Amino acid sequence: MISTYEELLASGTELLALDARAVRTSIDVVSWVTSGDLDATTPCEGWTLRDLLEHMIVQHHGFAAAALGESDLGLWKPQPLGADPVGEYRTAAEHVLATFAEPGVLERQFPLPEVRDGIVIPGTPAVSFHFIDYVVHSWDVARALGRTVEFDDDLLSAALPVAEAVPRGAERERPGASFAPEVPGEQASGLDRILAVLGRSPSWPE
Repeated sequence: MISTYEELLASGTELLALDARAVRTSIDVVSWVTSGDLDATTPCEGWTLRDLLEHMIVQHHGFAAAALGESDLGLWKPQPLGADPVGEYRTAAEHVLATFAEPGVLERQFPLPEVRDGIVIPGTPAVSFHFIDYVVHSWDVARALGRTVEFDDDLLSAALPVAEAVPRGAERERPGASFAPEVPGEQASGLDRILAVLGRSPSWPE
């Protein structure tokens, strides 16, 4: 079972498999969404469920583009949802999974134009970023719907060190930061710990 970030980065195809599992869980969770849910509040401050789904969809397309070496910031700009948000989400998710399944994807350089004014990083840490996003966003969607999501222990064991590797400090307090400051307190479960490290209250919306 993977328990450190270094082990995850060295795991190669196991990282891709973990990412695929997280994304497929997100597909299942998004399948619960109805048109009447889109204005629901989410754990992402200031975002409705509509906003969150638009973000999740464009992030899939953005990471897929990055895996192909494309650095156009416009590819990361969220677009309004169409008439079938669930189908639109599934299509985006399957697109990034197919791209990540291409031979040698982890050996590529990924341009991430929306991060720190544009950086280019190796495929392995880039996929780890995508992985942790879809663990957390699966929970975000589930909580917005008043439901829960579960992940296997091995997946959470691998996701925790990714969460802990996210920089802390003043960067998280800036408007539009990807993650809020860490929520203090002892968190019992693996998922709760991941959420707290990344600034989510596991008991949201309480």
